[in-house]
Order: sequence, then C-alpha cells, then structure tokens
Amino acid sequence: MMQKKYLQFWKEFGLVLKEGPAEDFANKETVAKLLRFASTHNDGCEQTASLEDYILRMKEGQKAIYYITADSYVAAKNSPHLELFNKKGIEVLLLSDRIDEWMLSYLTEFDGKALQSITKADLDLGDLADKESETQKQQDEAFGSFIERVKNLLGERVKTVRLTHNLTDTPAVVSTDNDQMTTQMAKLFAAAGQPVPEVKYTFELNPEHHLVKKVADIADETEFADWVELLLEQAMLAERGSLENPAAFIKRINKLLG
Repeated sequence: MMQKKYLQFWKEFGLVLKEGPAEDFANKETVAKLLRFASTHNDGCEQTASLEDYILRMKEGQKAIYYITADSYVAAKNSPHLELFNKKGIEVLLLSDRIDEWMLSYLTEFDGKALQSITKADLDLGDLADKESETQKQQDEAFGSFIERVKNLLGERVKTVRLTHNLTDTPAVVSTDNDQMTTQMAKLFAAAGQPVPEVKYTFELNPEHHLVKKVADIADETEFADWVELLLEQAMLAERGSLENPAAFIKRINKLLG
C-alpha cells in the first residue's frame, strides 16, 4: 500500500524531486533514494525502479548502474545501444524526461556505483565484457581496409570509424566519448537558446550484419558512398531522432531501392 501511494506521489512530483541532486547537492544521496525510473526490468513505461532496487538486481561482477537517455520512453526502449545489454540480461534504466540529462550531470554515482551511459564510445563493461574471440580478431583484420575506406569517405564529419561487436540486429550506431557533450544535453542547450558545441560522433559498424558485409564488397565508389551515407544517416536518426536533411535521406533510400 505504501509503495502504491508513493508511486502516485511520484507521478505528481517526480520531476520536482529530480531537481534535488542539483538543488540540494549536499543531500543528493538521500534525494537519490527517492528517485524512480523506467527500466528494462519492467515491461511498461511507468517509473517504478529505484536505484536501490537496481543495485539489488545487479549481475555478479557488475560495477556500474547503466542508463540511457532519449526523447521518449519508446525511443529509449528501442535504442540499438540496448542490444548487447538485452543479450546479456543486464538491466538498463530508461530515462526520457527532459530534466534527466541535467540531473545526471550532478548525480554521477549512487552507493559507490557510477552511473554510466550505454551510448558512450568508451563504454566499459568490466568483468561482464566478452573476451575477444578468434572470430572477432579475424573480422577486425578482414574489415581493416573497409574501415579505412569509410574513414576516407567521411573525413572530419565523424570523430572516427571502427567495428563494434556490441550489436546483434543493427548494422551501425553512433556514440560519443565520455568527455563529449551528449546528444540529449546538446538538445537541452539548443532548446534554451544556448550555443551548442559541435558533437562529433564515433561511427561504429557491425561486421556480422548482412548490410555491412554487402557494403564492404562494393567496388564502385559512388555506390559505396551512397550505402555508407545511408548507414550513417540511419545511425544518426536512431541517436538524434531527426536528420539535418531528411529529404536527402529519402532520396538516397529511393535511389538504392530502385
């Protein structure tokens, strides 16, 4: 009964409580115990998971509290960055309130556990990470020239290009480094009319995906460029929720499907 009453209270005043870690920094640990979030542990979008609950459910060897921020619960729930975590059964908090990214700049740890975004290029799963297999080593070698072609094509538009073994169903994603502004924080700055520093993404490609294998075998440079651009645009759309030039994206899809 108390839990039900608190969740009703949370629905009414949760956004106010999320201001707590910044407004009352000295008591942020106490305030953090009151916070509730949506989570991959539950099926719905209701914010019912506490940080204490999350820690009790952590995998053996897990050292961080993992989360993802997005424009909506649906966007967070369906992010390709979740694929590895779903595969391993690692819980991820799904944050979609506009205030969440700002709150996290003050709430960086809880009960000695760091809060870590799963969209970072330098994501470290620690003891939960898979050891590099012989197949992965062979893929890294086999796709070496392909990665260089993509780097040369995209140039300064991305920070770097590399293979990733963290995806299962998606051909490519983009990610940022820990020292870079996140996509959601950049959106907050833009919405507030503040200058937004350029965010350069790491472009990560899944060597197991049939589209990536197909593109790697394309010899014609024009066709190769179209497919690489499409993969990058798809990754940017999944990360940002929009594209700078959606008309060009649609035109490219129609061209490649024609």
